[in-house]
Amino acid sequence: MSELQQLFANNRDWAEAIKQEDTDFFSKLANQQAPEYLWIGCADSRVPANEIVGLLPGELFVHRNVANVVLHTDLNCLSVMQYAVDVLKVKHIIVTGHYGCGGVRAAMQQQQLGLIDGWLRSIRDLYYEQRGRLQLLASEESRLDLMCELNVIQQVAHVSHTSIVQNAWHRGQPLSVHGFIYGIKDGQLKDLGVTVTSSEQIPEQYRLTPPAEINCAGQ
Repeated sequence: MSELQQLFANNRDWAEAIKQEDTDFFSKLANQQAPEYLWIGCADSRVPANEIVGLLPGELFVHRNVANVVLHTDLNCLSVMQYAVDVLKVKHIIVTGHYGCGGVRAAMQQQQLGLIDGWLRSIRDLYYEQRGRLQLLASEESRLDLMCELNVIQQVAHVSHTSIVQNAWHRGQPLSVHGFIYGIKDGQLKDLGVTVTSSEQIPEQYRLTPPAEINCAGQ
């Protein structure tokens, strides 16, 4: 059996196992998706979003990229966020990094890798901002672990600064932005305690006033 044929065989086994648990699962899934969570995570193959949190298809909307970066110029990520917030009405956006992230490690080094160097630029900037704090740690692994956490915290801020999220808050839509990190060595998630639930929690320079239609609706 070829490698690709093995994938199809695995798929048949998986679909059959799901149907044995719930014969109507796929018919119900085909009619709608109603996830309460948007997961923004790393593309690393060792970090499977649904499996980590024990959720089935349809329960977790997912966007993944190298080093779980959220940039105001990334139309891919922003489109996913807008659809999740405005259409699916998710209640939680969860930025999830992981310890030992190769993208974060690359941003901490000077080796040139190609196109991805530009993608990781914001993490490299963060690394140089935090060098004094990081140099107090004894090992390269501990410095990398802290940088992975700091990257998640920065991306939570980036999510919170978007008009997508702030307009949801202006509408009174319940929406929280969280920062988690995953340990590949033990399979455990850690909450970094940086949850944002309103514009009042972000710096004033990033707060956006409601657009005209929201102001009019509120009058």
